[in-house]
Amino acid sequence: MANASSGAGIHDDCKLRFVELKSKRMHRFITYRLENQKEVIVDQTGEREATYEDFTKTLPESDCRFAVFDFDFTTPEDVPKSRIFYIFWSPDTAKVRSKMTYASTNEKFKRTLDGIQIEMQATDPSEISLDVIKERAH
Repeated sequence: MANASSGAGIHDDCKLRFVELKSKRMHRFITYRLENQKEVIVDQTGEREATYEDFTKTLPESDCRFAVFDFDFTTPEDVPKSRIFYIFWSPDTAKVRSKMTYASTNEKFKRTLDGIQIEMQATDPSEISLDVIKERAH
């Protein structure tokens, strides 16, 4: 059994869904959660048509999540591009034990997702607003 100092295990489905987002472009976003503080599992996936607002609505106000978002944008030269964001969502209102377990699992989990381009951590929605995402993507 994993504890807060060693981090939680990671379900195989987590990497599979990420590959679907990265390579097959089947999802716009994926949120992951800890089940019973022991294992990271897929929480929700967003269809390709989902918006950034749809994604942010899936982040709970008082619990942590790991998330990836495939952000499409156009450069000033009119070239379409995409960036895969990894977001560690850890709101101030989350329970201390939850924050500790997510924090101790974060690096290990992030390493399993090969292809992350931009990493962010947020404790408040303003830290991952669409304007912030646009700025970081360029």
